[in-house]
Order: sequence, then structure tokens, then C-alpha cells
Amino acid sequence: MTEPRVNPNCRLEDQGITGFGNAYYNLLEPALIEAAIQRGEGRLGLGGAFLVSTGAHTGRSPKDKHVVRTPSVEKTIWWENNREMTPEAFDRLHADMLAHMKGKDYFVQDLFGGADPALRLDVRVVTELAWHGLFIRHLLRRPEAAELASFVPEFTIINCPSFKADPARHGCRSETVIALNFDKKLILIGNTAYAGENKKSVFTLLNYLLPEKGVMPMHCSANHAIGNPADSAIFFGLSGTGKTTLSADPSRTLIGDDEHGWSNNGIFNFEGGCYAKTINLSAEAEPEIYATCSKFGTVIENMVYDPDTLVLDFEDNSITDNMRCAYPLDFISNASDSSLGGQPKNVIMLTCDAYGVLPPIARLTPAQAMYHFLSGFTSKTPGTEVGVTEPTPTFSTCFGAPFMPRRPEVYGKLLQDKIAQTGATCWLVNTGWTGGAFGTGKRMPIRATRALLTAALDGSLNNATFRKDPNFGFEVPVSVPGVEDKLLDPRQTWTDAGAYDAQAKKLVGMFSDNFAQYADKIDEDVRAAAIG
Repeated sequence: MTEPRVNPNCRLEDQGITGFGNAYYNLLEPALIEAAIQRGEGRLGLGGAFLVSTGAHTGRSPKDKHVVRTPSVEKTIWWENNREMTPEAFDRLHADMLAHMKGKDYFVQDLFGGADPALRLDVRVVTELAWHGLFIRHLLRRPEAAELASFVPEFTIINCPSFKADPARHGCRSETVIALNFDKKLILIGNTAYAGENKKSVFTLLNYLLPEKGVMPMHCSANHAIGNPADSAIFFGLSGTGKTTLSADPSRTLIGDDEHGWSNNGIFNFEGGCYAKTINLSAEAEPEIYATCSKFGTVIENMVYDPDTLVLDFEDNSITDNMRCAYPLDFISNASDSSLGGQPKNVIMLTCDAYGVLPPIARLTPAQAMYHFLSGFTSKTPGTEVGVTEPTPTFSTCFGAPFMPRRPEVYGKLLQDKIAQTGATCWLVNTGWTGGAFGTGKRMPIRATRALLTAALDGSLNNATFRKDPNFGFEVPVSVPGVEDKLLDPRQTWTDAGAYDAQAKKLVGMFSDNFAQYADKIDEDVRAAAIG
């Protein structure tokens, strides 16, 4: 295997990593796939996709994520949401992981987190698995060969799935560990082959670093009108709410599907690729994403396939509901070349309501937007986290609590300021259940969701007649072309209106109870927008 250019003064030995077998720096996609096949890490699928299983971990392990508690971050980390680790325990973990690495081969990718050169983070990812190098090469941004010659990482991630942590010795919860040390600019990942931990670690870093620069880091997808980056939109939402699907609209230009920053210059993608769920993916509904599953270099995670023909089964969830494909942005024909957009005109908050109470779309005042952003109500969908087997209603503040190292009010204030500065219109979109709760109702028709979003983004929805929702106080359109009127009023979709009222009352109470934690930390207008 050959090596593209790498800074000769920035090798693993210079970072104190010694005694390993071979280090392969910045291999390109063909070489990474070749290495992964030779090492028995997976199979070459149709079209040159790489088929892999992540073993026991088919989703993230947020309860095993730790931040090292040092004086420099003591007062800025949201400790109620982030498990702490002592510096001494981290040092033992680091030393033991380096000892474990001796004699083994590793794959190194030097990459950028962030499309804006002035705000990007230079990250080195050291992986035990060749296909992890392929995955993170897709998901982060790839420097040019000339840039690699002078590349010096600001942060380094070391990922060793074969390393098992010792909770007693390393101060962690289990044998699986993700440990972030902001002082040493180092992240250690052990005992999980789920590749998403790599990209979410970089996201967590940016979520901590960028607010100090006045930049809003966001768990969102984004797109803009074709030929007009100034007409941008962002889509907040947890996994399973439709960020990837809804932002990949062929009538608009895709900026990115998961992680972005909002600066004074506009929005920019953190990543260079997409990580899409493939369960029930079809060529008819999502032709572009479906097509990536048979393109050279796409990573196919945890999908069932025919052992002889290698044909993928998009409906078989016997391994996990969280089956995914990872691919570079340029696999999508309408993807932006720059991954940059202007100030967003529309802010969409996607929620997957398993209670079947929320309407398919609602217009929010700025105060209501702040309220729903801090609330982050949705339903965790099966497989996205360890132990989630059915839609589970949850409040994940800022639509991304697992990745937020700072307190929610920090991100909420940033969003409030950005909306005030730009005058963006805010919408709440429910992609969850209608006609009843999970188990009784059905998922919101994607065709209706697309029609409503199209009307919101082209401005025509603002001209509709709106009613005030009696439970939440936001505005709901009464009629929208292409959408059944009944669908816009969720109470009418239930066969038992009394049961809907009881469910709505229950959800309002859950919102109120959850928001109590922010009551003394927010502005009066946001408190006034609180429901219940």
C-alpha cells in the first residue's frame, strides 16, 4: 500500500504513539477497501460498496461517553449531561490503550471538520480498522494533497475497537469508552466498532469550541435554493426525524445532512459526506440515496444481504433498525460544491411525535422557537442508541443533547441571537405519528411533509390562513394545496377525539415538567411562550 503525501514532521511517533506495526497515512478509497478486504473486515458489494457489520454495537453508546474534568473546562461543561473522568484515570486509559496498540497496524486520516477555512478544525483520526478510515474519510472533509504536506492536527482521535476498558482502573462505566480530553486535545474510543462514534466525537469538539467564536453549532441538515445560496434553510432534528431525507430535496441544493455551523457569514457544513439510514429505503421514494448503496466506496453498515448475489435487503431489520450507508457528498447530484450557504431564511425543527398529537407543521414565533429548541421533543427511533427497540418519546435539548458539552442555554442564546439578526421564519414539523399514537396510528405521509416544506420554503405557506393550536399556542395552517385538510388538524385524524384530548393533555404536561429546568435561565418572552 502506498501513501499519499503526509507531513514528515507529524507522524504517530511525534505524538508519542510508538511500537505499532505499520501506519498507513491518508490512503485513498481503493487502498482502504483493499486493505479492509485483505484483513477480513467486510465484503465488496455490488458496484464496489463495502459491506460491514459493526458487531455488538450497532448504534452510539452515549452513556459511555466521558469528558475529562480539568480546571480549563470545569466551569463550562454541562456536567449533568456529560459523565466526567479524572485526568489520572484518562492517563491510565491512554497508557493502557497505547500498550494495547503495540505491534498492530493502524490507519491514519488527516481531515478537516468544517467547510469554512477560517473556522475548521484539523483532526487526525487513528483507526484500528481500515474501513473506519474509509468511513471517516467520507464523513469529514478531505484536504488536498498539498495541504497534507503541512498538516498538523489540532485534535487526535484514537479508535481501538479491540481494546476493552477497565471501569475500576479507568473511571468509566463499562468496557466501552469514549473519552474526551480538551486539555490534551485527544479522544480515545474503545470496545465499539460503530463508526458513528468517530464523527460524533468531532461534532462534540466543534460544539464546545465554536460558541466561543460566536458560531452556532447545530445538529441539523441544510439546503438552499438552486443557484441561490442566500435562500438557505436548516433542519434541526435527532436521528430518525428525516434530516437526511428531507434536506436531499432534488429541487434544492444540498449543503449537508447532519452537522453545521451558523456564523456571521452564513451556514457551513462540518462534514464532507452523509450517513443515511437505509431501513425501508426505496428507489422510488429516495432515488439518490438509494443509488449510493451500489456506488464504489459507499460503506454499508449492518444490512442483511444475499450471500451469493450480494443484493441488499432494505426491509430486513434482524441485525438492527439502524442500518446505514455512508458516502461522500458528491455522490448526491444536487450537492453543493462549497458546502456553504447564506443566512438561513427558514429554520425547521423536525420532531418525531410518537404520541400522535402534534400537527404536521406549525409556524413559531421567535420565543416559541427558543422554547421548542430548548425542549428538543422527539422520539428516539429504534437502533440509533444501544437499547432503543421502539419509538421512545424523549426531550433532547437543542435536538442533540448527547453531543452538547456546554449548557443548553449557551446554544439557545446563540440561536435566539441568530434569528433576531436574520429575521428567519421558524417552523415545527412533525414527521412522527398521526391518527393515533405509536402502535395505533401511522407515520406521517412523507408526500404531505414534502408538500408542506415546499410551501414553507418558497414562502407561499405564509399566505395561508392559520389557526391557533389550543394546546401549544403556535399557528397551524388550515389548508395547504396538495395536503388533506384533515391531516392538518391531528384531532380530526383520531377516531376518538376524547382520547386525543387526553393524550394532548399528557404531552403538554410533559413539556411543562421538562421546561421547568430552564425557567430561571431564559428571557421573559420565552417563559411567556411556555405551555401548560
